[in-house]
Amino acid sequence: MSKTGDNARERILEAAKSLVMTQGFAGTSIDDILNRAGLTKGAFFHYFKGKGDLARVLVQRHAREDLALFEEFAARAEAKSADPLEQIFRFLEAFEAYISDSADPSPGCMYAVYTYESMQFEPSIRDFVADTLRQWTSIYVRKFQEVLDRYKPVLPVTARQLAEMIVSVIEGGLVLQRAYGDVRLTSRQSQQFRNYLELLFAGREGKTNQKVQRQTVKRRSTAKV
Repeated sequence: MSKTGDNARERILEAAKSLVMTQGFAGTSIDDILNRAGLTKGAFFHYFKGKGDLARVLVQRHAREDLALFEEFAARAEAKSADPLEQIFRFLEAFEAYISDSADPSPGCMYAVYTYESMQFEPSIRDFVADTLRQWTSIYVRKFQEVLDRYKPVLPVTARQLAEMIVSVIEGGLVLQRAYGDVRLTSRQSQQFRNYLELLFAGREGKTNQKVQRQTVKRRSTAKV
């Protein structure tokens, strides 16, 4: 495929993403997308069979981009610390900095849009969204299990409960962030989840405990409200 063709396809997807995130899939027509992209219907149907096909490609693209971003955050965290709990703190801090970037704030959650309007889509698209969220949860489960294998929490909790909690915090935060027009809401909720983790594992002992406590004090002194 030529670079011109790639560019046209990306323009359609970028225009669709922007419109769907602000006015929903039902409220976005093919004409709306093409007007935003500056392209013709011929160009649209060259790449997509219809609106349903576009929906499938759009959510799959979004999932790939999110996964790549999260893998980058995780790699950075793992490169800076061998402690599984500190890795989670660093991962969440990177996510918070990204999600609250005022230069490019998130308008909401693509998965929420698809979930709320699920009856418009083929079952395969709805299943893909559900599977993507399950995949994310499974990634968190593995990371939290590493923490639980090393540290004993002050209250009983499972890796899956912690994983489901952070996914709920992020997804719910994005919905409220859009509703309130507050670009830092999701970031603040993630910070509260980190505070919860610090309390939950407050009983950890030894050099690792002292190191994390020092990093926690430094983090709190530099955190933005």
